[in-house]
Amino acid sequence: MNFLVFKKHIEQLSDAKIGGLEAQFKLAPEIRKQFSEEKIKASNPRKAGVLVLFYPNKKGELKLLLTLRASYKGVHSAQISFPGGKLDPKDISLKNTALREAKEEVGIVEKDISVFKKMTDVYIPPSNFIVTPFLSYIEYTPKFTKNYEVEALIEVKLSDLLSKTAISSTILSTSYAKNIHVPCFKLNNYIVWGATAMMLNEIRDLIKTIS
Repeated sequence: MNFLVFKKHIEQLSDAKIGGLEAQFKLAPEIRKQFSEEKIKASNPRKAGVLVLFYPNKKGELKLLLTLRASYKGVHSAQISFPGGKLDPKDISLKNTALREAKEEVGIVEKDISVFKKMTDVYIPPSNFIVTPFLSYIEYTPKFTKNYEVEALIEVKLSDLLSKTAISSTILSTSYAKNIHVPCFKLNNYIVWGATAMMLNEIRDLIKTIS
């Protein structure tokens, strides 16, 4: 999809109904489906915000940004995510959290970012976080600068996300589970699964309403 076409539909996307858990659960690991809203609330999860950034490449094609986390001693080491992070007491909102963290992680110019929609919260059982994704765009091709938290930048063409071949499944092992079968996206030769895949599928379903 061309960025200018996408931009013309921003208002429509902003007003459109989102798919919620039904859309997310199509790409959810089985462990996530075991947690009811009551169980999640009882766990008193920590809050986080992430930024889903759309932008044009040099050819005017629409892209969105994912990051490969650096390796560290934690449950989400070397996993793929959106730029973002946990709520800081100084943040005035989760949207502010998403923008601040994205600026720190990938060097965006915060004042140039237009946030136009909040998506469905995603609960992440292994780390007990509940994450709020925010859709946004920037009108030029950004020059990203990653910090120590980011191993690599993954710039995904929206056309690849919308492709019928993007959704697959795989068997993998993590720090908390071995040889688990999970649904996933295959994008830019990366396996994207878990919470990020859940968010992506809800975004994918939303974008399909205008494509």
